[in-house]
Amino acid sequence: MSDKPRSTNEVLKDIKGLIETPGYIYATTLVDLRNHKVFDVVLGRSDAELGPYLAKIPGKEKVMVVVMDLSETYRRIVKKYFPNAMIVADRFHVIRWINHQFLKTWGEVDPEKRFNRSLSGVMRYHEWNLKEDKKQRLQEYFKENPAMKAIYEFKSGLNELLIEKGKNKWQAKRLIPQFLWYIEECKKSPLPRFQELARTFKRWLEPIARMWRFTKNNGITEGLHTKMEMISRRAFGFKNFQNYRMRVIALCGWDGVFKLRN
Repeated sequence: MSDKPRSTNEVLKDIKGLIETPGYIYATTLVDLRNHKVFDVVLGRSDAELGPYLAKIPGKEKVMVVVMDLSETYRRIVKKYFPNAMIVADRFHVIRWINHQFLKTWGEVDPEKRFNRSLSGVMRYHEWNLKEDKKQRLQEYFKENPAMKAIYEFKSGLNELLIEKGKNKWQAKRLIPQFLWYIEECKKSPLPRFQELARTFKRWLEPIARMWRFTKNNGITEGLHTKMEMISRRAFGFKNFQNYRMRVIALCGWDGVFKLRN
């Protein structure tokens, strides 16, 4: 499942009124991550909108894993309609949320340098992905602002921990104390953005910890969203949502999906 306000809005602009029903501004994409195929596209994102559709899907009890972003709405829906599924947080969205809070903190600590383009490009990346000249630029800035160095290193350590994957049960268990330490440090931090991170991590502790064991993520969904946008552009728009949905299923869905969906 994926909650993509930005991409959905782009689709709505491109297809000139794809969703004609008043009040609908979101569509939920259900993806089969094992087969890398779109399962279906459904209007709405709330229980009231998605519930009637999800209640009719056969074999819901066989769904073992659901990967999703940090949406409380979707988590409630998954728990209600897929009772046997383990919820796994999507790594991309977790790391993006950490980086978002870090950049907001940087803007509050050093608003003048936050909008320096050359420096902003360096601060957005993990240090281990930077070339030597970029690392040098980073260290020069940290000499001027040692407080940001401490925040950057804390953020980098947290990200490095969370990008671990493919661990077995015991390896993942050994990583939990480290994660709890980061949560406690965020909680004690005087920085409001990191306090917010601590609250998010506590609410999503188990789904985030499961990222270490499961390698599947919503990168597959993001790629399919790009393909779906191209479908609407090539057709110069769909005035009817069902026509758009059927085209997506035909080009991005798995074999036999028409028989099951219709």
